[in-house]
Amino acid sequence: MSQPVTTNPFIIMMINMTIVFAVLIALGLVINLIHYVDPTRPDRQKQEAPAEPAPAPAPVAPEPVAEAVPENGLTPEVVAVIAAALASYGYGPGAIHAIRPVERNGWKASGRMPGASQNL
Repeated sequence: MSQPVTTNPFIIMMINMTIVFAVLIALGLVINLIHYVDPTRPDRQKQEAPAEPAPAPAPVAPEPVAEAVPENGLTPEVVAVIAAALASYGYGPGAIHAIRPVERNGWKASGRMPGASQNL
């Protein structure tokens, strides 16, 4: 076995930190290189877009529709949002069995919490 070049911990620390920062700088350069070479960059897609934008259709004001809210207060839009949220977690449409609103009495709970938190 050979003898170590130095036993000074500060020199060893400086060598190690230099190696670590050199590797980090090299990784940063590689990331920037990939950023410039990447064909899926949004600004490259803008360059390939047609120069003439299509004429926009005239805006049409939607007619107000009076929807009847069911007894439980869930409109089809709310059900669609809940189903989309569950789908984002990986659940399928068969996993939803029922959607029921939770009854909450916030004022009762807020009145009970100070009494419950006191040590008697």
